[in-house]
Amino acid sequence: MGVASRVKQGVTGRVSRVRRSQQRRSDARFAERFARQWAAQWSSARSERRPETPVVIAAGPSNYDRGRVPYGVDLAAAWSWRLLVMVAAGYVLARGIAMFGVVVLPLVIALLLAALVAPVVVLLERLRLPRSLASLLVVVGTIGVVAALLTFAGQQIANGASDLASQVVKALDQIEDWLKTGPLHASDSQINGYIQSAQDAVTSSNKEIVSRLTEVTTAISHIVAGLFIVLFGTYFFLADGRRIWGWVVRLFPRAARERADSSGRVAWTSLTAFVRATVLVAFTDALGIMIGAAVLKVPFVFAIGVLVFIGAFIPLIGAFLSGTVAVLVALVDQGPIVALLMLAVVVGIQQLEAHVLQPFLMGRLVSVHPLGVIVAIAMGVLVAGIAGALVAVPFVAAANAVVLHLADHARVAREAEEVSVGDPPSEQAPA
Repeated sequence: MGVASRVKQGVTGRVSRVRRSQQRRSDARFAERFARQWAAQWSSARSERRPETPVVIAAGPSNYDRGRVPYGVDLAAAWSWRLLVMVAAGYVLARGIAMFGVVVLPLVIALLLAALVAPVVVLLERLRLPRSLASLLVVVGTIGVVAALLTFAGQQIANGASDLASQVVKALDQIEDWLKTGPLHASDSQINGYIQSAQDAVTSSNKEIVSRLTEVTTAISHIVAGLFIVLFGTYFFLADGRRIWGWVVRLFPRAARERADSSGRVAWTSLTAFVRATVLVAFTDALGIMIGAAVLKVPFVFAIGVLVFIGAFIPLIGAFLSGTVAVLVALVDQGPIVALLMLAVVVGIQQLEAHVLQPFLMGRLVSVHPLGVIVAIAMGVLVAGIAGALVAVPFVAAANAVVLHLADHARVAREAEEVSVGDPPSEQAPA
């Protein structure tokens, strides 16, 4: 066989092999496409016969965001739990004060007395007296003045007690006659029944008092102990008040000591102003009611004045409540017409205090609204009775002054910070 025939056979064989390879690849692609179509049709048929398998979502990190809570709800919740904490703290503090009230209340009264007579101690210091000696002289002088006032008032009451007792008997007889001849037309048996009921009530109350003799003795011992605490507390507040306050300031954190010291000084200034204003108001009330009682010839003028002066330390209502004693004395001694005139004097003095003295003095020196005074007195009575009413208003005045001082301090600091941030450095300032 020649060379040409062999070359032709080789080419023909190569071409046939290429065609067979192409045919096999075409068959493989057709089989693959057929398999995919068949698998898709089979899967579709199975999904129609069986329910769809539920999709399982894997757990992941929480996507909670504070911004998704409404702003009002978030703000109300924040204020609510803080308010609850403050109320709980206030309740615990009030319970603690009530538990140790025998000690706390005399110390508060001593603090008020120290605020009242502190200018006298400063005056004696300017006369080159040691502060301890000046404080002792002021305390002894205060005791002497109070004892003299009470002694003089007691002597006046003792001298006129017999006359007042006879006037009481006459007044009772007049009341009995009025019950018989007045619009009630009460019979003797009814009047005697009323008198017997009153006697039974007095007798039963006496028995109750006797049964509680131990409690009365304990109360008297507490009063005596409280008087000693007031005396010693007043002396040490006057003599060592600066060192005591320095010790209290050191209890605060270092960063807060400056503001604590300035707040305490503002509170002391407000307390001193309140006590002085209260003394002026009480003296004016006592003097006005004494003049009215003297003009109407009501007995026990000086004793009534002392009582009104002490009672006027309860703002707004103290002078009126203590002045009702003058009305009762006038009713017993002079009759109902003079009693009505005395009541008019007391009401007039109370109106003068409420509309002139309190706004002028308290508004300028303490800046406490009359509604705040009434609320403070009511809360003080609920917590500690009459003593609470005496202490509540100066406490509110001092707290109000401290709050205003801290708010003003924060405002000044914020303005200073804004100025320091907003001003450019000096080297970069425009020419």
